[in-house]
Amino acid sequence: MTTVFIISIIIVLVVLVLSVLTTSKAYQFKHTIDSIDESQHKEHDNRKKREDV
Repeated sequence: MTTVFIISIIIVLVVLVLSVLTTSKAYQFKHTIDSIDESQHKEHDNRKKREDV
């Protein structure tokens, strides 16, 4: 019985450590946003204005 308990605690600790490492790595990731091409943006606005009329 104690063997099962010890193995269970080891598994829980391994999962906890892996979760913390994964979360830490995710927060370190540099997120970027692509800039909007001005010509496409203007074209979209022009189409929307024509639809409104």
